[in-house]
Amino acid sequence: WYHKPVIDEELLRSLPNLKIVASSGVGIDHLDLNLLSRYGVKVSNTPFIVSNDTADLGMALMLASSRRLVEGYEMAVSPDTEYFPADWLGAEVSGATLGIVGMGTIGYKVANRAKAFEMKILYHNRNQRNKEEESAVGAIYCKKIDDLLQQSDFVLLSVNLTPQTHKLIGKRQLQLMKPTATLINISRGLVVDQDALVEALQNHVIKAAALDVTYPEPLPRGHPLLKMKNVIITPHIGSATKKTRRLMMENMMESIQAGLTGLPIPNEVL
Repeated sequence: WYHKPVIDEELLRSLPNLKIVASSGVGIDHLDLNLLSRYGVKVSNTPFIVSNDTADLGMALMLASSRRLVEGYEMAVSPDTEYFPADWLGAEVSGATLGIVGMGTIGYKVANRAKAFEMKILYHNRNQRNKEEESAVGAIYCKKIDDLLQQSDFVLLSVNLTPQTHKLIGKRQLQLMKPTATLINISRGLVVDQDALVEALQNHVIKAAALDVTYPEPLPRGHPLLKMKNVIITPHIGSATKKTRRLMMENMMESIQAGLTGLPIPNEVL
């Protein structure tokens, strides 16, 4: 659990009968697929089970950040609060522009939820979705990520961590965003250059950030992101519901049983 033990060459040499590694969730950036393949070990994950819960959390983070729910809660329960200021305001979600970076299964489900909020939906992806899928959620394809960043009120990251997406959002990309924009990350912490994000938030380059993922996890207790009122951080809980976690475990067991008996492996990572 939590990538332990680390699956490296030393471990693989010590396990000559190993047939399969079943990984929970979508991301497989913690696994060296080429190394595992050289040892004849198959890999599976659970990509589809987590999509609804992770999409829900993406919307929850957007709503919580825009309406400043954490700050509002602290004000409401503080022993020092004597009145609620009339000029304490959040930002609108309904009718705003949402830019989704990574329109896979999770990103598409976020778009489906955002449609109910009458949001304008832009997306950037390696491949454009077909017209029927775009029309179903009212999404507009941005071939260049820069176009999406410049137009969006909320930018939501839902990509796999690969060499191509490592620090995909850095100083230049943050400077392209609106000063009123919010960055939401439900993918992996390393997709964002955290030092650049801290600087952008401190200098009001963007308005806020809502992060379910960071690097490392958890952040060091003195990290500046933990002290900012315009930042919401949750402990990587995209798939953390009882039903989904149980289904993830059942999926992993099915893959393990198939791998041990030589049957086709559900959700095999190729």
